[in-house]
Amino acid sequence: MTTTYTWTVDSMYTVQTPDPDYVVIVNWTLAGDDGTYQADIGGSNQFDSNQEGTFVPYDELTETQVIGWVQTDLGPDGVSGMEANVQGQINSMITPPVSPENTPLPW
Repeated sequence: MTTTYTWTVDSMYTVQTPDPDYVVIVNWTLAGDDGTYQADIGGSNQFDSNQEGTFVPYDELTETQVIGWVQTDLGPDGVSGMEANVQGQINSMITPPVSPENTPLPW
C-alpha cells in the first residue's frame, strides 16, 4: 500500500522584532497512513529573526506556507528522512521485528 503523509503545524512561537509576531519556532507533526496503519513523528524548527524576505503578517499566514518553511529548512534529504522514519514505524507494525527469546537451558 502507498503511505499518505500529512504535515501539520501544532504551534508557533513569535517575537516582536523585527516585525510584530515574527515566527521564530514552528512545532510540527508528520503523520503517515497506509490505509491500515498510522504513525507519526513530531519536530521543531527554529528560524532566525534576521532572515531576509517578504514579511507576511501573522494573521495572514497559512498552514501550507508555514509547512513550506519547515520543509525548506529541513531540505529534501531531511523531508525524505522524516518520511522514512514514519514509514519505518508503519513497516514495523506490518511486520513486527523478531526479538530473541531467553530460552531455558536444555539441561
